[in-house]
Amino acid sequence: MKPPRIGLRCDAGPHTGVGHLVRCLALGEEFLARGARVELFGTVERVGWAADRLTARGIPVHPGPGTPAGLVEAARAHALDALVLDSYELDPAGAGALRAAGVVTLAIVDGDTRGQDADLYLDQNFGADTAGTHGTTGTDTASPHGTTGTGTGGGRLLAGVRYALLRDAVTAARPPAPPPAPPTDRPRVLAFFGGTDAVGAAPVLARVLLGTGHPMELTVVVGRPEIEAELTRVATGRGQALHLLAPTDTLPTLIGAADLVVSAAGTSTWELCCLGAPAALVCVVDNQRDAYRRVVAHRLAAGLGELPDLVAPGLAGRAARADAGRTLRALLASPQRRAALAARAWATVDGRGRARVADAVLTRIADRTGVLNP
Repeated sequence: MKPPRIGLRCDAGPHTGVGHLVRCLALGEEFLARGARVELFGTVERVGWAADRLTARGIPVHPGPGTPAGLVEAARAHALDALVLDSYELDPAGAGALRAAGVVTLAIVDGDTRGQDADLYLDQNFGADTAGTHGTTGTDTASPHGTTGTGTGGGRLLAGVRYALLRDAVTAARPPAPPPAPPTDRPRVLAFFGGTDAVGAAPVLARVLLGTGHPMELTVVVGRPEIEAELTRVATGRGQALHLLAPTDTLPTLIGAADLVVSAAGTSTWELCCLGAPAALVCVVDNQRDAYRRVVAHRLAAGLGELPDLVAPGLAGRAARADAGRTLRALLASPQRRAALAARAWATVDGRGRARVADAVLTRIADRTGVLNP
């Protein structure tokens, strides 16, 4: 039986971030575990640890076509059975062109399908299955944890955190039960904001954290040299220490060892939930807003507000930073609050989402080819 050939179309770099690549890599790992051939089409620029992961997994990287015709040509040249599209920049017509060429197409989206005509749509955000989103018709049950239904153009919609794509390193580190939050006078705090911190959130949140005056061991993952330069100028107070760390693939281990994690409300949110991490999130870009509000409303993580508000000048900015500081101070001082967040988060994301997505893709391939895939 010929193993299926799966393509992943995404990009990663200092300005685009690595969220698209991280979730594609997670799905790629699942396909590899099932014996499929996986190839990535796109640009991986100045993200060394991510490029290393692709090499370690044996996933070759090819130039990423940007046009519908280019996508079809690449799919034919590499004999792809399916192509995963994860980009806000690609021409939306690409999905329909691939379908017409007989290639099963999965479009990973964040709320807006952008008019793509795909076989499958994946929106892994919490609450994404709420009736009325994505222009869907006939979703099943409206649960924040996940559902399937019909998306734009009749493709099947996989929506909610039931389908969250998580890497091997995350699922392997998932604890068997929500981790406890032991009392500590000097909490270990981990802060990271994507693989490159494209919006420069780390210095802002480091100042807010240290500005609480609470003793802490603060480790900040530094995505770019410019961020490191600014963080070296951040002052610490009594009982506070600030450590700077380069991007690393050991992040799940660091998360598991932290008493509190501060992060952007992007792809990493589902990793934090799966690991049962007590977390405080900041919304750094517009497309995170809806998921951020749902996660905070359901108390899976504490909310620190939106980055533009935190960096605003004058009274408005000072008020936003003061609100975020109060939230952080309360979490740092209360193991009970941290434990409650961790328990709800852990129970919400089970780490098996990528298997469900792979099942759906392989079923579509089998339906189209008439050959049963693994």
